[in-house]
Amino acid sequence: MTETTHQDTGRTGLGGASGLFAIRLATGLVQGLALYLLYLAADSHAWPATQPALFGALALATGYGPVVVLAAAGRIKPLALALWTGAAAVVLALLGAHDVARQVLAPHDEPPFLSLPVLAFGAAALFIAHHLIVPAIRERRWIVDYSEYFDVAWKAGVQLALSLGFTGAFWVLLHLGAALFKMIGLSFLQDILGEAWFSIPVTVLIFATAVQLTDVRDGLIRGVRTVALMLLSWLLLVITVLVGGFLAALPFTGLDGLWETRSATALVLSAAAALIVLINTAYQDGRPDNVPPVVLKYGVRVASVLIAPLVILALWGLGLRIGQHGLTPDRIIAAACALVGAVYGAGYLLAAAKPGGWMKPLERTNVVAAVLSVLVILALFSPLADPARMSVKDQIARLERGAVSARDFDYDFLRFESGKVGAAALETLTRSSDAETARLARAAKARTYRSGDTPKARRDRAAAVRLQAVAGQTIPASFQTQIESQADVLFGCSVASPCTVRTLDLNGDGREDLLVAMARTVLAFEQRGDDGQWRKVGQYQAACSRNAEALDGGLSTGVTTAPAALPDLIVGGQKLQATPEIRCDDPDGR
Repeated sequence: MTETTHQDTGRTGLGGASGLFAIRLATGLVQGLALYLLYLAADSHAWPATQPALFGALALATGYGPVVVLAAAGRIKPLALALWTGAAAVVLALLGAHDVARQVLAPHDEPPFLSLPVLAFGAAALFIAHHLIVPAIRERRWIVDYSEYFDVAWKAGVQLALSLGFTGAFWVLLHLGAALFKMIGLSFLQDILGEAWFSIPVTVLIFATAVQLTDVRDGLIRGVRTVALMLLSWLLLVITVLVGGFLAALPFTGLDGLWETRSATALVLSAAAALIVLINTAYQDGRPDNVPPVVLKYGVRVASVLIAPLVILALWGLGLRIGQHGLTPDRIIAAACALVGAVYGAGYLLAAAKPGGWMKPLERTNVVAAVLSVLVILALFSPLADPARMSVKDQIARLERGAVSARDFDYDFLRFESGKVGAAALETLTRSSDAETARLARAAKARTYRSGDTPKARRDRAAAVRLQAVAGQTIPASFQTQIESQADVLFGCSVASPCTVRTLDLNGDGREDLLVAMARTVLAFEQRGDDGQWRKVGQYQAACSRNAEALDGGLSTGVTTAPAALPDLIVGGQKLQATPEIRCDDPDGR
């Protein structure tokens, strides 16, 4: 049975297209009113904004829950729709309440108090779960045909994109109209657009209307989806060549550069996710009449093989970081994403290698990975596998067993980034039997903002600095040993863009100074005092924009000094330095 048949059946039970539109319109109105009431409570600091956990629960459930009605109305029977909407709203409310309850809220924190991860992953979990549950309800089976999952999910994705675009275009037009009225001295429309009582309900109502408009044009949506899938499927060849070239080059370049980026896990997982999405745009629902051209078929097989090594690289890099620095919430979330990626990698590798039934195992892999994704998200944003709790436990264990010294321990992580569980652990450390641990913990507890100047942070910044001497010269060993103290000014000297270093006597005192060239700036250092410490004494920048490129490359070929255009003045005992006027149309730059 096709989706159109299901929709027709559902709409008949709801009074046809007019009844469906009334339901969606009413849903938009109710959601808009509820969100506006929450806004009023937050603005006036009234209940439920005075109860942060409750407010977070209501905000997440009200923001996302009604979308279930908009998406499922007309597709499943009213009783099933009510039960599924209620279940989704309860789960969303619990996630929102837990997210806020685990935080240590500062006096200046404003509702809805929800963190960005729970908003992003909550939306992802709801989208995935909805398109697993609705087909199952319609077919009255736990697992339905893969073509049904594909049809429902990709159509909903197109509808969502079009509805968001329609809502955005609506607001662009409103602001354009307000600007026109403003030009003739009428500001009433601009004033209305700035009012929450208008903007919140109207935005939700327009979105609900857009969902209805895209839903009644089923053939149009399918046509847009077909074109989008066709265009995206050909991009698969591009990313396959790029990823294949990257993996082929690794044996020759080594992995050190990859790990030094400090974002290797995120990058390779993003590449794997791109491959997964584009593979599915080519495979589509797996029906014989949807088999892509031969070149795309081979592209799908090659791309499916590439996912596994990317996930292995991600797990490897993540394992190194965790081994060196322990768990953090970001690393735990990355590990969860890598776990889902491993399922995709194994399943797609099997699909590519298995003969007969072109890529058929891909279908089961997608369903299993979708279910796993929902379960993992629910675990991460609930007490079951709270990343903050797990991270704090691991970091404290590292401190206790001596894997990290009291001096290098990140107390600010407990104070500012791990919520109530971190605050409780920090309070315990203030009573530690180790005097240094207790002292540093008390200092962190007293801070009102995170300090970025911890010894570990300084070493991390220094480790990221990359310098290269010009031909025939070497970087003084004394400067190399002091890079940690200079890391803040050498932040532009990275693996991707090493800075060029040249020794030169700048002031004629017979001692070598250092010039460190970035792409657009040259820093000057000299040794001062009896301690032989290198200190930054100035910087040079190109006077005209046309000369502001590749200073690091220019320093490698040579450098000379030029006399100052204007001398310093002594006025009333004060030394005044001139700032020359620059005429960039002068060929000499003077």
